[in-house]
Amino acid sequence: MQLGLVGLGRMGSGMRRRLRRRGHDVIGFDPHSAASDVTSLEALVQALSVPRTVWVMVPAGAPTREVIGQLSRMLSGGDRVVDGGNTRFTEDRIHAEILAHADIRLVDCGVSGGVWGEADGYALMVGGHPTDVSDLMPIFEALCPDGERADSFVHAGPLGAGHYAKMVHNGVEYGLMQAYAEGFELLAAEELITDVPAVLRAWSRGTVVRSWLLDLLVDAVSDEDEFFRVSGYVEDSGEGRWTVEEALRHAVPVPVISAALFARFASRQSDSPAMRAVAALRGRFGGHPVRTHRPPKE
Repeated sequence: MQLGLVGLGRMGSGMRRRLRRRGHDVIGFDPHSAASDVTSLEALVQALSVPRTVWVMVPAGAPTREVIGQLSRMLSGGDRVVDGGNTRFTEDRIHAEILAHADIRLVDCGVSGGVWGEADGYALMVGGHPTDVSDLMPIFEALCPDGERADSFVHAGPLGAGHYAKMVHNGVEYGLMQAYAEGFELLAAEELITDVPAVLRAWSRGTVVRSWLLDLLVDAVSDEDEFFRVSGYVEDSGEGRWTVEEALRHAVPVPVISAALFARFASRQSDSPAMRAVAALRGRFGGHPVRTHRPPKE
C-alpha cells in the first residue's frame, strides 16, 4: 500500500522504516529532516497515487492544525488523512470539519511504542468510520507487533475514540512511572538495601508489578553515573492534564493520575513557595524549627 508520511521525528522515521520493510511504499516529508523523500508537502501529495492516504505524525496543537489545513487545500475528494500524533480528542472534530469541505476523510490513531516500536511494533488505538479503518488495515497490521495484531490493535470507536484511548493510556502511564519512581527512592533511602538495581530487576521477573516500564527503569538506574546526571525536572506533554480534566467532566475519581501529574509540577520547583508556607506555619503554631537559606537578620 502507498502512504504519505508527514513528520520524520524519532517515531515517524521508525514507522517509515518498519512499513518499508513490510513492503509498503512510504513517501516521507519533514521540513526539518534531511531524510525527507520530497522537498515539500505539495511534492508529497503530487507523488501519491489517487486515492491518497497521508499519515500526519507531527506535534499536537498548532503544528498538526497547520498541516491539516494545508492538506485540506492540496488533497481531493476520496483521499484520507490519518492523525497519528497526540492530538486532544476534542480537536479531531474540528480537523474533520476542515477536511470535510473537500470531501476528505479523517481517521485518528493513538500510537504507543516510542522509539522501540520500529523493532517491536506499536500498539494502535484507532477512531473513525469502519470503512476507512478497514481500508487502512494493511498499514495498521504492518505497524503492530508481528503476530499480535488482534491484541495490539483496537478500533476504539468513531472519530476521536483513538485519541481519547491514547490520552487515558498516557494518564495511566503517569501513575505507573510515579509509583515505580517512589519505590526506587524508598529503596535507595534504606541502608539495609545494598543493591537497588538488583532489587528492581528481581521485581521485573515473575512478580505482579513486572512491566516494560520497570525493565526500562532497571536499565536507567543500573548506570549510576549516567543516572545522577539526569535532572529531576519532568515535563508533561498534555495528556495527563487532559485525562484529569476528563475525569472531572465524568466525575470519575483519579487520585493516582492526579497525584502523578502534580508531582511533575513539583519537580520544576527548586524551592516550592507552598512548602515554604507549610514550614512557616509549622513554626508559627507549633514552634517547630524552620530551616533557612540565610542567617536571620539582626
